[in-house]
Amino acid sequence: MAVASAAPGSIFCKQLLFSLLVFILLCDACQKIYLRVPSHLRAETLVGKVNLEECLKSPSLILSSDPAFRILEDGSIYTTRDLILSSERKSFSIFLSDGERQEQQEIKVVLSARENKAPKKRHTKDTALKRSKRRWAPIPASLMENSLGPFPQHVQQIQSDAAQNYTIFYSISGPGVDKEPFNLFYIEKDTGDIFCTRSIDREKYEQFALYGYATTADGYAPEYPLPLIIKIEDDNDNAPYFEHKMTIFTVPENCRSGTSVGQVSATDLDEPDTLHTRLKYKILQQIPDHPKHFSIHPDTGVITTTTPFLDREKCDTYQLIMEVRDMGGQPFGLFNTGTITISLEDENDNPPSFTETSYVTEVEENRIDVEILRMKVQDQDLPNTPHSKAVYTILQGNENGNFKISTDPNTNEGVLCVVKPLNYEVNRQVILKVGVVNEAQFSKAANLQTPTMCTTTVTVKIIDSDEGPECHPPVKVIQSQDGFPAGQELLGYKALDPETASGEGLRYQKLGDEDNWFEINEHTGNLRTLKVLDRESKFVKNNQYNISVVAVDAVGRSCTGTLVVHLDDYNDHPPQIDKEVTICQNNEDFAVLKPVDPDGPENGPPFQFFLDNSASKNWNLEQKDGKTAILRQRQNLDYDYYSVPIQIKDRHGLVATHVLTVRVCDCSTPSECRTNGKSARDIRPNVILGRWAILAMVLGSVLLLCILFTCFCVTAKRTVKKCFPEDIAQQNLIVSNTEGPGEEVTEANIRLPMQTSNICDTSVSVGTVGGQGIKTQQSFEMVKGGYTLDSNKGGGHQTLESVKGVGQGDTGRYTYTDWQSFTQPRLGEESIRGHTLIKN
Repeated sequence: MAVASAAPGSIFCKQLLFSLLVFILLCDACQKIYLRVPSHLRAETLVGKVNLEECLKSPSLILSSDPAFRILEDGSIYTTRDLILSSERKSFSIFLSDGERQEQQEIKVVLSARENKAPKKRHTKDTALKRSKRRWAPIPASLMENSLGPFPQHVQQIQSDAAQNYTIFYSISGPGVDKEPFNLFYIEKDTGDIFCTRSIDREKYEQFALYGYATTADGYAPEYPLPLIIKIEDDNDNAPYFEHKMTIFTVPENCRSGTSVGQVSATDLDEPDTLHTRLKYKILQQIPDHPKHFSIHPDTGVITTTTPFLDREKCDTYQLIMEVRDMGGQPFGLFNTGTITISLEDENDNPPSFTETSYVTEVEENRIDVEILRMKVQDQDLPNTPHSKAVYTILQGNENGNFKISTDPNTNEGVLCVVKPLNYEVNRQVILKVGVVNEAQFSKAANLQTPTMCTTTVTVKIIDSDEGPECHPPVKVIQSQDGFPAGQELLGYKALDPETASGEGLRYQKLGDEDNWFEINEHTGNLRTLKVLDRESKFVKNNQYNISVVAVDAVGRSCTGTLVVHLDDYNDHPPQIDKEVTICQNNEDFAVLKPVDPDGPENGPPFQFFLDNSASKNWNLEQKDGKTAILRQRQNLDYDYYSVPIQIKDRHGLVATHVLTVRVCDCSTPSECRTNGKSARDIRPNVILGRWAILAMVLGSVLLLCILFTCFCVTAKRTVKKCFPEDIAQQNLIVSNTEGPGEEVTEANIRLPMQTSNICDTSVSVGTVGGQGIKTQQSFEMVKGGYTLDSNKGGGHQTLESVKGVGQGDTGRYTYTDWQSFTQPRLGEESIRGHTLIKN
């Protein structure tokens, strides 16, 4: 149900005015109520009460036409601000609306200001009640909860002094009457006696706020609504109880006496700050009960330790049976019990210790990465925590780093391993001292003393094994001189058999010798030089040359060593310099000479530079810093190449003479050097043939030789005249008697006579065409100044005319290309048939 009340504010006022306007237009007056009120009304003062249901049941909207009043759902009228009634009467309307039924009703309320006049009898024509004496006031009332009756039980009586003059009817409203819990109270309307119909639980209803009303038979209210407070007196009917039936606290072991463990709390539903809710705590039982370690404050419920000797290793959990009692702990008070569990937190108060005082194990020599021993420890602290996890350390005996010890995370055992090979011939047993501690630091509790580290001894016996040769040290350095001659012997690499402590029976071989400088003696391992040792060789790094050597015993076991030949530098290389330099006259008239000495620094700079007397006329040489020199022109020279001989000495006097080719150019940088035309005298032109040029020259030469050979063959056979009969197998040898023209042959030298010569003179059969027996006779005749060709043109046979083509005007002249195209295939065919004839 929506209840609207007047409130200040422009928005509300606008909405209220609009709603009132609608109601005025639609509503009819339902009833009219008269109320007598003081002339001065304070805010939130109850003015009176009207019965809204008589006009409209279940209104969804309740509005007041005057914002100075607000109406509640039960019909109570309250002021919203202080009011002073300037006139004797003030009226306003209450508008009711039902949204579902679309009904509206109006109740008119008329307020009359009371006057202090003498009382008089009420007549039917009087519009208001007036009285001079008043006893209408609240009467204190209370009820005991859980009352046993009898019911209905009298609570109290209300009376109005207006009842002395008029017939007054009494009524009440509020929780317990027309609100939850319904029908708990009722009033006799004639006498004003209030009764309770049943027992009440104070934990549900601490008090009831009711309103009493006094009205006349015609509906007038001569009195204000009377507030009635009925208080329910508490009865100790609820025992206290712990909020959690099972509570768990933790406390470190070995903690100081008086350490707070935790606080328990209980709840009592009875009235607070009374004896019914004054609680006391106590420990009924400790499990285990001896010795007593805990106490509790009876008022606060704080549990503390009473001794510093809580030991988790003896008992890790305690249970306390607690009691809480009200009435200040009196025996007749109500009580309840609960269980408190106290768990002890582990502290590292127990050091680990080995299960044995000493251990013995063994391992074969030269074995690595092998487990040789496991050591167990015992620790009373909580397992799988830093307080019990062990950390092992080798304290003595592992100076060479042969052993390593670690912790197995699953078993907490110490695992001893060999990580470097042991040598039986050097040491036949090793004694180790091993210690153990926890990952966590030892507890600093006041009642504990810091223990010493637990230690044990481990004797490792080394088992001898027949092992191969040992190359020790793995790298051996020998000294030699730069330039050491070939054929000389050097001390080589020596390996030993550890069983015999000698190198007898070992064989040596080379594994690596980059430049093949040495050969190795198979039995002694000594080296013999095969070349002159050169420190400046590209295979020498940092004056060292390396040879890898393998030593093998009789059964094939081997070891490998490296022999480093350290070459002491010898001054065997004079300074070297670039043979060509360029001087750009447009930029600088000099060139910087930077010689290089392949020898070491002790045999290199400072250098001395000397200019040959023949070059002193045009050139000047200036020494700079012992490492470079400047070659300068005495005067500007023509752009050309010049030869300048100079000498360069190193610090020990080893000298070398170099002839420099100096190019003088018109350029800005040496890479852009170009020769000026006025003095282009290239005494040494650089002509470089490409690979394609060389290939062309070779192919041209081969072609020329082929032409010469062809001419020779044709000339040699020209004088032979033979007449061959027709070959039944159509395989005839053609005698060409023709020689290809030389380079001076022109088109005028090649003519074709039209007459046919005697077939037996110089003609030969050249075969059949198409298998039809049609033969073509060709005759070649060599004449002075040229060649002639006589051809009997047969059906389908190729002739020189056919090669050249028809319709070219002069059929008696042929080019060299025509000649070449006609003769080359026939020469090949003649060669093949010649070979065939020879075979036959």
